[in-house]
Amino acid sequence: MQLTLPPLSLYIHIPWCVQKCPYCDFNSHAQKGAIPEAEYIDHLLADLSQDLTAYQTAIQGRKIHSIFIGGGTPSLFSAEGIERLLREIQQRIDFEPNLEITLEANPGTAEAERFIGYAQAGVNRISMGIQSFEPEKLLQLGRIHNSQEAIQAVGFAKNSADFGLRSFNLDLMHGLPNQSVEQALNDLRQAIALAPPHLSWYQLTIEPNTMFYYRQPTLPDDDELWAIFDQGHQLLTAAGYQQYETSAYAKAGYQCQHNLNYWRFGDYLAIGCGAHGKISYPTGEIYRFSKTKHPKGYLRGEYRYQQDPIELADRPFEFFMNRFRLLEPTPKAEFEAYTGLDRKVVEPIIEQALAKNYLKQTACDWQITRHGKLFLNELLEMFLE
Repeated sequence: MQLTLPPLSLYIHIPWCVQKCPYCDFNSHAQKGAIPEAEYIDHLLADLSQDLTAYQTAIQGRKIHSIFIGGGTPSLFSAEGIERLLREIQQRIDFEPNLEITLEANPGTAEAERFIGYAQAGVNRISMGIQSFEPEKLLQLGRIHNSQEAIQAVGFAKNSADFGLRSFNLDLMHGLPNQSVEQALNDLRQAIALAPPHLSWYQLTIEPNTMFYYRQPTLPDDDELWAIFDQGHQLLTAAGYQQYETSAYAKAGYQCQHNLNYWRFGDYLAIGCGAHGKISYPTGEIYRFSKTKHPKGYLRGEYRYQQDPIELADRPFEFFMNRFRLLEPTPKAEFEAYTGLDRKVVEPIIEQALAKNYLKQTACDWQITRHGKLFLNELLEMFLE
């Protein structure tokens, strides 16, 4: 079996943050004392070198399509550290021309003042975790910035455009504890007024092993959540934002290229504590892998935690679980190219999904319908069967 290899991205995880937010289930660790920045960067580079050797036959000749530095709070690292990291990565593997390099940042003033430095280091997209502009909600969410700092951070991002920053994203949550429809929409109006090229607007969900899981807050009911989404979607559309993914809206030409590669079943190397990656071989094998979660183990040089093959039987679900998050059509040819399977394998399930109005199709592609978006879990479960 031969696979057509998809684009290859790189995810870099920096695990430290000032304090752990009560809703957060990401692999993040509250900062205690000085962060070992230089030492951690040494290990990130060693981790990458190890992967480039281990996956040599899968990577040979491929270039990095996009880079995403996530966390934790990567903006706790200095611009000089980020510059060194990116420079030494490029010494190990080539970059595609004009690749997107995103760095997640806290909108607190100290980090935001570094935006020009990050842009000069090679970062061309900043993603800021605003979450809300309401002081009470920020407190409930454990955020350490205030709304004025968030507004100032957007100003820093805009001022960094002259130094190479091409885009910025605001993360905003809705469905917060005791949040009214009007409060949620007011948050959204304030975000839109700041004119970010990209907005990630997602509903708060209670995840296991978070503080909110053990002390569950009162969240809006289903009718309120639907009103928030429906009216919010109209606000965003009227403001010139296009929804291209379940929780992502962008002005024309500003979709997040790194996330698009995830959802299009692309490949991505992953370095850093708890980072998850996916790699395809031209000979047909596809693997998912993850790295050691805790900084102590990682800083001892224990990088690889787990690696599992994506078996042929699981590939339809894996492919569509990603692809159907996007509103764009799914090329049938890409299903065959990236999974190594004939499209006939999924035709019986596709026929059922068409009958339920979950999907529509042309000769060349499948596309999820608005109705299908409402029943996304049911649609995906069909591919598990």
